[in-house]
Amino acid sequence: MTAVTPGMVCAHHHLYSTLARGMPAPPRTPRNFPEILELVWWRLDAALDLEMIRWSAMLGALEALEQGTTAIVDHHESPNAIEGSLSVIADACAEVGVRVVCAYGVTDRHGPDGARRGLEENRRFLAEGGRGLVGVHAAFTCDDATLDEAAALADEFGVGVHVHVCEDRVDVDAPERLRHLTTDAWVLAHGVHLPDDHGLRGTIVHNPRSNLNNAVGYARPARFDNPVALGSDGIGAAMLEEFAYAYFCHRADDVTAGPDAAWSWLETGRSLVPEAAEDRVTWSYAPMDPWHVAFTPGIRPLRVEVGGEVVWDDGHPTRVDPDEIRAKAAEQARRLHARL
Repeated sequence: MTAVTPGMVCAHHHLYSTLARGMPAPPRTPRNFPEILELVWWRLDAALDLEMIRWSAMLGALEALEQGTTAIVDHHESPNAIEGSLSVIADACAEVGVRVVCAYGVTDRHGPDGARRGLEENRRFLAEGGRGLVGVHAAFTCDDATLDEAAALADEFGVGVHVHVCEDRVDVDAPERLRHLTTDAWVLAHGVHLPDDHGLRGTIVHNPRSNLNNAVGYARPARFDNPVALGSDGIGAAMLEEFAYAYFCHRADDVTAGPDAAWSWLETGRSLVPEAAEDRVTWSYAPMDPWHVAFTPGIRPLRVEVGGEVVWDDGHPTRVDPDEIRAKAAEQARRLHARL
């Protein structure tokens, strides 16, 4: 038996992290979330160049199709390869046949010039007609002037801001600093340490597997009045798996919880990329309802249609050579890891 659903959406991804697998160990073992950022991710993003970014996005998009995910809301940072980076990601995803919403994560970590260049990359991409949001890394790595500029740029182009919010306690003052800036179009990733009465507008994206991996806590997303969607925070784009993690984390916190809430969060992702609702994924299993999917491993897409075009069929992409993508991505991963 098979079943057909709309396309899945990964509402918060870091496609550049696709090449991180197998990266060298950090100089010392991180003992908290800020050290995870400093010793792992901020070293990795500083080592990226445009060729690495391209093949990381190609591989990430291919792996999304393999899991029935037809749209990605990406958050990107590459402080030594900013200019043109969003177009590289958008073009790579388009080549594979996956929808993408791009954003460059503005930050003051690299000084005023780094923040300016990040804002300008968002502006350039949006002005050239790119599908995007204005990216901000997080309030705790930006001063108020940078946050104001990012929000103003988003308002100018009629889009939202894609920002990490309260992923860790280091960012607990984010609601106070962002509340007056947010709109319903904002994408608020994580929200683990948001208070119930945070007052922020926008869609909160729950990333259960990443939160477990980083030991930052459980967001308890069922408590929010905001719309809640599901993301991976860069750990692939297997959204049925992410749904299962979301359900079991919810269940561990509340024994009365069923999988319906987590399934609704999965479906909310389509509000961020409405076209994905018109995509079609034929699955290897039926019925595709939350009570079955939560307890059935190994469900895979047999056929994926994006915008009416078949981009995945019988275990293979139709637009690209998967062996070439994996080989080129492996080559770029070796370059990246050598820099680390």
